[in-house]
Amino acid sequence: MSSYILVDRRAILCEDLEEWSRWLRSADRRVAETWIDDVRISTVFLGLDHNPLPIGDPALFETMVFAGDSVFVARRCFIWEEAEDGHAEVVALIRAQMDLAQVNAAAAWAAVSARLAAE
Repeated sequence: MSSYILVDRRAILCEDLEEWSRWLRSADRRVAETWIDDVRISTVFLGLDHNPLPIGDPALFETMVFAGDSVFVARRCFIWEEAEDGHAEVVALIRAQMDLAQVNAAAAWAAVSARLAAE
């Protein structure tokens, strides 16, 4: 599995495991964090390629939704700007579902995640 560090919000391949480990311990890897009611949406730089396929861009950023006892991976992407956009999109989907159905964030996320899974 390839390891990466961030330099000015750009992922750089890091072939030295010791250097990568030192960087990872002190780095601020958070892209964004949003709370809606008791639901947390968090987007971070992973530092490792999570693309399960041998083709395509590395999946280096991840947006997760923490709702109650459940944790959902909502988005994975390659670059910082995509991570910011993906985070904003998940937040907007939850807020739109809350407005549409007049429900709290956890119920809105349940409906949004079911739609995303069906895509």
